[in-house]
Amino acid sequence: MNEALPLSVQIFSLRNAGNLDRQLDIVAQAGFRHVELIGSLLDDASATRDKLEARGLTASSSHVSIAALRERIQDVASACRTIGCGQLFMPSVPPAERDSGADYWRALGRELGAFASRLADEGIALGYHNHHWELGVKDGGATALELLFESAGKNPLTWQVDVAWLVRGGADPLQWLRRYSGRVVSAHAKDLAPSGEKLDEDGWTDVGHGVMNWAVLAPACRAAGARFFVAEHDNPNDAERFARNAYAYLHHLGA
Repeated sequence: MNEALPLSVQIFSLRNAGNLDRQLDIVAQAGFRHVELIGSLLDDASATRDKLEARGLTASSSHVSIAALRERIQDVASACRTIGCGQLFMPSVPPAERDSGADYWRALGRELGAFASRLADEGIALGYHNHHWELGVKDGGATALELLFESAGKNPLTWQVDVAWLVRGGADPLQWLRRYSGRVVSAHAKDLAPSGEKLDEDGWTDVGHGVMNWAVLAPACRAAGARFFVAEHDNPNDAERFARNAYAYLHHLGA
């Protein structure tokens, strides 16, 4: 039997739980030993490192905006070295650009691929994190996500697959995981509530408490190359409950 993958949690999920100290306390108390950061926590890397170390936490990865990559990539790389974070993911494109045509997504793929190569020279991996809008079909019948990865070419751009967003977008995640096996390095573990439920949480629910079959999805993510499972909930109304439930479920699952 394969050894369970390390479990992390996206700190964005705890944004309404108080300041960073409180958020990290919740993470550690739930049982996590790894946390996925957001880009703003790279701005004062020494302070972030100290807060993590004080709780026995390490950064599995961090999200980073396209603007930061374009405007201060060396500062981002330096922050990663300070914190000890070797994996970055660009989490989304600006809202006004999400319905862009094929040329936009091809250009973005080339740009992210170039950034990935540049960061690889510094020992840092760069990947892309999906939502559902990348499933929109562009000219030629290809989706935005397909165009992005195709245009990255042989550059080492990885993928943090958000399985629940694929499902919300009407896709079969197992097909996507098989297709991009080897490009996947991380998987967001989240869940969808039954239709009409959890509306105050935008239809999301704690992983393992919804309609998604994580007993099947978790090994599929692993087979595709995932090296971390990162618990996430886009809008929990109780961050402590989410963190406790997510860790307990994923730990029991032996993901």
